Amino acid sequence: MVTVMQLVKDMVRKRPFIEEALARGIINYGSLADELKPEIEAILEKEVKHSAVMMALRRTAENIEKTKLAKVKFDKNTDITLKSNLFEITVQKTPTIFQQLQRLYQIVDFNQGDSLTITQGQHEVTIISNKKYRKRFEKVFVKEKVVKVIENLGSLSVMIPLDAIEQYGLFYIVTRELSWENINIIELVSTLREMTLILDQKDVTSAYDIMQRLVVSGKETKKS
Repeated sequence: MVTVMQLVKDMVRKRPFIEEALARGIINYGSLADELKPEIEAILEKEVKHSAVMMALRRTAENIEKTKLAKVKFDKNTDITLKSNLFEITVQKTPTIFQQLQRLYQIVDFNQGDSLTITQGQHEVTIISNKKYRKRFEKVFVKEKVVKVIENLGSLSVMIPLDAIEQYGLFYIVTRELSWENINIIELVSTLREMTLILDQKDVTSAYDIMQRLVVSGKETKKS
């Protein structure tokens, strides 16, 4: 028979932000119990005591794995690169799209530090580059189906140590910190050892400060 404890544990596990708030000790057990109690009663088809839900929440908080609050382990070579004045264009994937993508490499001046990121999905392709190339890119894709163009973007790129790529919840840890500060991630692009966050230009400075704290904290964690 399913118990209140089992239900509470499962509900918390399916809600990462609640799980973390419990682990940090910054959530009100009584208020959370009020929220979960009707759902629990609907499943059990009987009335449940408020105190029983609160007790289950306290026990669940005590037993949450510490890995849920783990920190990314960075090394002394980790660096954060910030870029501004970017734009993003997404086009439908067609038989001719790859010919057009090749033309972009002839436009972007990599010697000047300009950037070009191309991500292919099953049905569409997203291109991110410097804002100054927008009109020229649009001419390249004039015969293609443009899904959306987003301007006023910035990026943060972080080098990831090889031993960190196997760490549990690596991307969650980073995106979690930004989400707590109400910073929306428009795109997340990664290679084996590099993670790039595409953000609204207005959020780049705040996101940089958050990532800087993560990197410093991660280096300290690795030393210990």
